[in-house]
Amino acid sequence: MKHLLISIFALTLSLGASAKDVFVNTPKTTLMLAVNEGQTPRIQYYGSRIKPEQAHEVYDARGLNCDAYPAFGRDSFDETALSVTHADGNMSTELVVTGCQQKGDETIISLKDKKYDFFVDIYYKANDKSDVIVTWTVIRNGEKKPIKLEQYASGVMSLRQEGAWLTHFHGSWGQEAGMTEEPLTAGLKTIVNHDGVRTAMDDRAEVMISLDGKPQENSGRVIGAALCWTGNYKLRIETRGKNRHTLLAGIDDLHTAYTLKSGESFTTPELALAFSDEGKGGVSRAFHRWGRNVQLHNGQALREILLNSWEGVYMDVNQEVCEQMMDGLKDLGGELFVVDDGWFGKKYRRTNDTKALGDWVTDTEKLPNGIPALVKAAEDRGLKFGIWIEPEMTNSESELFEAHPDWVVAHPTRELSKGRGGTQLVLDLSNPKVQDFVVGIVDNLVKENPTLHYIKWDCNMSMQNFGSSYLTADKQSHLFVDYHLGLRNALERIRAAHPDLVIQLCSSGGGRVNWGALPYFDEFWVSDDTDAQQRLFIQWGTSHFFPPMAMAQHVSASPNHQTGRVIPLKFRFDVAMTGRLGMEMKPSDLNDQEREYAQKAVAFYKEIRPIIQLGDLYRLLSPYDNKGFCSEMFVTEDKSEAVFFCYKFENYIGLESPRWHMAGLDPDATYQLTEFGSTDRRSSSFEGKTFSGKFLMETGIDATLSGQFASRVIRLKKGRVIRLK
Repeated sequence: MKHLLISIFALTLSLGASAKDVFVNTPKTTLMLAVNEGQTPRIQYYGSRIKPEQAHEVYDARGLNCDAYPAFGRDSFDETALSVTHADGNMSTELVVTGCQQKGDETIISLKDKKYDFFVDIYYKANDKSDVIVTWTVIRNGEKKPIKLEQYASGVMSLRQEGAWLTHFHGSWGQEAGMTEEPLTAGLKTIVNHDGVRTAMDDRAEVMISLDGKPQENSGRVIGAALCWTGNYKLRIETRGKNRHTLLAGIDDLHTAYTLKSGESFTTPELALAFSDEGKGGVSRAFHRWGRNVQLHNGQALREILLNSWEGVYMDVNQEVCEQMMDGLKDLGGELFVVDDGWFGKKYRRTNDTKALGDWVTDTEKLPNGIPALVKAAEDRGLKFGIWIEPEMTNSESELFEAHPDWVVAHPTRELSKGRGGTQLVLDLSNPKVQDFVVGIVDNLVKENPTLHYIKWDCNMSMQNFGSSYLTADKQSHLFVDYHLGLRNALERIRAAHPDLVIQLCSSGGGRVNWGALPYFDEFWVSDDTDAQQRLFIQWGTSHFFPPMAMAQHVSASPNHQTGRVIPLKFRFDVAMTGRLGMEMKPSDLNDQEREYAQKAVAFYKEIRPIIQLGDLYRLLSPYDNKGFCSEMFVTEDKSEAVFFCYKFENYIGLESPRWHMAGLDPDATYQLTEFGSTDRRSSSFEGKTFSGKFLMETGIDATLSGQFASRVIRLKKGRVIRLK
């Protein structure tokens, strides 16, 4: 029996048809729309799953009844999703339904302007392995002359709830994904990014709206929304009165007017939505499952434990030092060695960050036998090999720039504004020749090194010089959009040619962490800040929308290179093990005791890796609660195994450890608890003992943390199932 998770009533609406209710269903949620021929489609309900026969309850209770895609020009006192200048100069648009159909797992509502041959198709797509619904639009110009899109949002969601709160994320280099939670009050809340390239460095394109007051991790109704677009974006939340809220999300409309010629169409990015009555954590788990099953490249494969050369030697790479790090990695039990920046350049050698980007040839003074010799050295040690590139960038001191100065983002009449190192420039990916060049970088590396396993793809500059030598004068406003369409085209070609190549997304750290990019990447670098204490906050915020398996989390040196903080190796490992574990150091700098511990930690991570990377995350005690502690845990889908982490990152007299409550367990089963790597002199009363899942979640355990930077990792294994009355 086939299970269709999208139920559509009246698959095709004909002229004169009565009101039809369209249901878009995931396993646990329903989006219900009223679709009437000749009228605007209306969102009536979004929440826990309901049956078709319950439609009358929505209407009887006066549901949302909000325009599913409001256009400017008629009732334009509210924020609008679409604004168009038609061929005759008319700036008003009035869209009405002309049809509705189902194609596989997609719902398509077709709209047309009442007077013009201008069309919009609204798409909704549900996923049967998560509770995420994605929506986007296809805008088509059927008029005889060009039209101009002034505003073209991806989607809209409305809610009616007094006391709603907003969770959103903001940061900067080294402190990405800082979490802010605040009540939604009357007015317009705008979350926007104008960077042009690194569009997750500051604000982020994901929000959660809690309907039951202040956000809770594992209780309360929450809506999550994530715009899947790598370029500039704008999320608007308009609040009228105390309880009417409308979210509109899409490409930022500042300097992005887009012209469509007759017969042309434009497809907006996807807006992903999830609802849960299990708090923010429920929304997170929905997005994590969607990521692993749908959106993330190769989302079911376990990620390797790697050592990256960056903080070990920075740009001073050579054959000898790389082989020494490989030996250290093998000794610790690691699986993949990655050589970072500094390996390339001929005329301009990459000895610092001022030169050679774009000249992707080996620096033979550093590596006389080239990259193939490094690959062989890794394979001789039973390791896989990876390499760093920054394909979207160049330096003014490079052979590439000398040959193709017109390939950089800039207007020909303006003096260049340069970024990192005083020489960095962004390549113009709206230009197909530049796209070919970027694809060729990867193709050439793989051709020279057929067993190349991993690429770290970096991106370290914003779009400082607006303008394109490729785009015509009348299409300069397309640059912010066409750059990212060009990037997507290049990535699609790379993935088609190299589907098994593991690629990490990096952008000055976490500057491009976005669901629009991750279909082409296996993981992302969370932050350039590897300080374990600060990483607790960065990783906590990032995990709200992105799965731990994709979060690259490295154990680095102490004192930390960014903050100077001295943190014990156990704490550093315990923080890094909650994602894709890696290392960012010279293993030879570890003393004998540290090396022995690192070996045990790596071996232990291999045991729990499936639970961490493929299991469900439950955030428990937040570091943002200002208590000096935090905790989280991971549970397998069948609830047979779990791993619990708790941390103490502050220390002062009177700071007592909380009682630790768990979540996500089978309440009717018993679990045996064993702790890994405990350094607490006092024995743990729970060690080796069994407790019911109900007890662990409701009563919890006492696991004291003594001193600053103390942590515990407790593994749980399911025993017999019991019946608790």
